Amino acid sequence: MDRTAMLLGGLALSVGLSVGMIGSARVVTEGLVAIKSQDQTITVTGSAKRRLRSDLVIWRSTVTQRAPDVATAYKQLARQVPQVTAYLQKKGVPPAEIIVSSVSTHKVLGRDKEGREQPDVILSYELEQTVEIRSSAVDRVEKIAREATELINDGILLESAEPQYLYTKLGELKIQMLAEAAKDAKVRAEQIAASTGSRIGKLRSARMGVMQVNAADSSEISDTGVNDTASLEKDIMAVVQSSFSLD
Repeated sequence: MDRTAMLLGGLALSVGLSVGMIGSARVVTEGLVAIKSQDQTITVTGSAKRRLRSDLVIWRSTVTQRAPDVATAYKQLARQVPQVTAYLQKKGVPPAEIIVSSVSTHKVLGRDKEGREQPDVILSYELEQTVEIRSSAVDRVEKIAREATELINDGILLESAEPQYLYTKLGELKIQMLAEAAKDAKVRAEQIAASTGSRIGKLRSARMGVMQVNAADSSEISDTGVNDTASLEKDIMAVVQSSFSLD
């Protein structure tokens, strides 16, 4: 049996690799090793995974007021928004971390018998203003987001959005993780080649996949990369597909 036949017989197998994404090609859960006998190469997908805790939280709440005329609605809103910011500062949020949006105005229109809006019939005006917090004090803001409905007891119509959790050092981490994924690919290639009495040679090519930022313990993948913002703890995965010559 010649060397090419031995390679095809001994090396054409699948190995358990981490879930990854290379370009637009989906790498399935078990992973794949590709052997090309014509030029004696082996292509392996390596991965690196880390669990991280978000270091930035963004939380938005919206104060709404409705009245028959704009002036009355604005007067009520102008009284309640400062109450919200005062509440946040009392909870320990620095003023520099609080952003108040401009006022948005919506007309509440009447409807005819068929349920169609009547542009010339204005029932009331609805004014909204958003109060946003951007902070590295993740635990504090998470707690405030849960408790902010207390303001409803003060007659403030407050709509609280779900906090967004981000990791701000992803750019520099990506470089480290791609290097780890490339090393993982090389180790896998060496192990597979050694099992048949072969050795890997020079690196022929390498392609990096998109980063997958998932909620902890999630295995979701996307061609364009997952970017979870709903979870405080995240699993970040990088993948690299490397091709080596076989000696």
